[in-house]
Amino acid sequence: MALMPVADALAAILAGAEPLPEETVALDAGHRRVLARDLQALRTQPPQAMSAMDGYAVRATDAAQAGAKFKVIGEVAAGRPFDRAVGSGEAVRIFTGGVIPESADAIVIQEDTEVDGRSITITEATSAGRHIRPAGVDFNKGDVLLRGGSRLTDRDLSLAASMNYPELAVRRRPRVAVLATGDELVMPGSQPGPGQIVYSNGYALRALARAEGAETIDLGIAADTIEATTSGIRRARDSGADILITTGGASVGDHDLVKQSLEAEGVAMAFWRIAMRPGKPMMHGRLGPMRVIGLPGNPVSSYVCAYLFLVPLIRALSGRSHVHHRRETALLGRDVVANDQREDYLRARLEEREDGALIVTPVNHQDSSLLGNLAAAQALLIRPPFAQAAQAGAVCEILKLPR
Repeated sequence: MALMPVADALAAILAGAEPLPEETVALDAGHRRVLARDLQALRTQPPQAMSAMDGYAVRATDAAQAGAKFKVIGEVAAGRPFDRAVGSGEAVRIFTGGVIPESADAIVIQEDTEVDGRSITITEATSAGRHIRPAGVDFNKGDVLLRGGSRLTDRDLSLAASMNYPELAVRRRPRVAVLATGDELVMPGSQPGPGQIVYSNGYALRALARAEGAETIDLGIAADTIEATTSGIRRARDSGADILITTGGASVGDHDLVKQSLEAEGVAMAFWRIAMRPGKPMMHGRLGPMRVIGLPGNPVSSYVCAYLFLVPLIRALSGRSHVHHRRETALLGRDVVANDQREDYLRARLEEREDGALIVTPVNHQDSSLLGNLAAAQALLIRPPFAQAAQAGAVCEILKLPR
């Protein structure tokens, strides 16, 4: 079977990935959830003209010159408006957030006044609109301030509250189940026996999925048997997982049984093996509504493939308006050799020069088992298939890794 290009593999994984149904959550539970639809303001903010400073509300025509005197006829505090109009030569003591009284159209700040009992003399002239927040200066009722498909930040929650929303319609979180395979795997904290290794892939994969807003299900480690692997696949299906991630058992060895197990359970395979490095032995299929991504067992291959393919799928199912990773340009920090038919994703470090240019330098050892280099990397340097050798300083494309 020919190796599938990376772009075609991603298109196959995203095909038909519609946003999951919406659900309603309390505003306080909306952080980093994805809005299901546009949000219109239910009120105008501020609803009336309000003072931006502590001082005195006056008519601007009376306060056009320093030395003007006013009789103080009352007081306005936030939430306690004044109940009559301000006449010529009159002032109302007002505090920040207080509603501007009728007929007043300027604020003289308290620092620009001299107080004598119930009278004031202004020491600085003012003008119409000075220190006043007009009604609707922030937003008006009906304004669309938050767009469907956006992932809500802490500031968005404050805005939604001000728009008068106690609850929000958001997309259901995708459920991602992770099943490891391999007789050689033991859990962290164990004492590995001969030929055994400590299992690490699932911790990065689940954290990556959660960072994108998914719920995760840990299905543990399945032994290298058809029975154990198919049991794990059934548990993923029965748990209501939207995505099943398998790690290991995706290559061509006699003990690589994931593909056989998936097909035995009725998974319709879309592809197996892609033209990329690291991560050639990756596969994808469907089991009813559940999408399956079979990742390689090598930890670097597993993570890079998950970043490139799982993350956009989670975003699509979440209803995010932006699904794909954003590629950026940088300058090579050292020479790189010509590439073969596989698209290369080299782990690399980033450095910003004084002039703002971004320098990307691949780490020296690119073996797909080296977690130390993956953890130290800040980006993936993308080398297209059959790319020519390039010298230090050449422009290249990168994907920044999560920090």
